[in-house]
Amino acid sequence: MKILLVSDTHRYLKKFQTVLERIPAIDYILHMGDAEGDEDVIRELAGCPVDFVAGNNDYLSSHEREKELEIGGIRIFMTHGHYYGVSMGLNRLAEEGAARGVRVVLFGHTHRPTIEYRQNLTLVNPGSLSYPRQPGRQPSFGIMEIDSKKDLHFTINYLD
Repeated sequence: MKILLVSDTHRYLKKFQTVLERIPAIDYILHMGDAEGDEDVIRELAGCPVDFVAGNNDYLSSHEREKELEIGGIRIFMTHGHYYGVSMGLNRLAEEGAARGVRVVLFGHTHRPTIEYRQNLTLVNPGSLSYPRQPGRQPSFGIMEIDSKKDLHFTINYLD
């Protein structure tokens, strides 16, 4: 199963569309917030199930600010991250993920791609396709793949 991870699109979907054109056979999309009202457009473009959480710029969103879900037998916790101080570090978010008993914590907010492994927990921020903030400032997204043994494989990918 191939899951596209995106965050912080901020109403700029041109690069999101590019990702959909370049990455074949996406089974699911998880958006970690700051879609800023483009949720229906993203769903229409996606052609597969999409889940969202609300970010700090999703003022009128009816989406939950955090969500637990299970995909392919893997328990996942999604949040934008601003309530857990992710700009200052990932300890609080990792503690929350461990307390919830999930295998994967997905977040955004910093616009910086990250994959961090901690004991039985993986924390992933796909960065931002619209306004990247990491050195080099390349638009980024993540792919989470779940194989037949329920092993997880993560990659951060960049657009030119």
